[in-house]
Amino acid sequence: MVYKTILVTREDGYAVVTLNRPKEMNALSVEMRFELEECFRVLEIDESVKAVILTGGDYVFSAGMDIKEMAALPDGEIDDYFATMISYLQKIYSFKKPVIAAVGGIALGGGFNLATVCDMIIASETAIFGHPELKFGLNPLLDPLRRIVGLAKAKEIAMLGEPIGAQEALRIGLANKVVSPDYYMEEAKAIARELAKRSAKALEAVKRLSDIVPRLDRNSALEHEFEITALLFSRSERKEHMKTFLEALKKRKK
Repeated sequence: MVYKTILVTREDGYAVVTLNRPKEMNALSVEMRFELEECFRVLEIDESVKAVILTGGDYVFSAGMDIKEMAALPDGEIDDYFATMISYLQKIYSFKKPVIAAVGGIALGGGFNLATVCDMIIASETAIFGHPELKFGLNPLLDPLRRIVGLAKAKEIAMLGEPIGAQEALRIGLANKVVSPDYYMEEAKAIARELAKRSAKALEAVKRLSDIVPRLDRNSALEHEFEITALLFSRSERKEHMKTFLEALKKRKK
């Protein structure tokens, strides 16, 4: 498929999806949301892709929703418009493979939402996150954010709408790593290459468990995690990985 608002490149074991509306600061138009949803649908069934990096380039991740598009929206189309927001975010949120947000600049409003539905955030030192929606009389998306930083901090970020720099994002656990502007993409790619070496089924299991386990009591959580471990252990792939590990261990001892 030829995309108009995003770029997709495949590298060794992973893909890079780049938001590509630079003149509009990567504002999330209906077309871009549709293309992102379709792109992730295709990448999910592509067995050569073990992980995905989502970025907007060195200067802007995404400034948020397309305000011009929203301002011109007829009242009769509001429900359909917001349905597209839910649909594309759900696709990325529930994507079976790891998704790394490589944030090289501002990630505001809907752009901030997009980063928080990814599994990891690698931020450039120039990255700025923020939820200015209340200034427009709208509510920010709270749930993905509170899953990362906790409810109290999420409410503070959502209610005040103050910008968050990269080092503060790292301090509160929003960003996984902060890297210089020249190397943040290399760091994201290095992580993607490592993930590509891992068992796809095991990575998928970790993603599913991270969603389910927090809802369970402690005993149920342990039982469920070991049920998944037993299922993975029964696969022939496990024997191959263990054999490779033991052989490498023997070589190191020599």
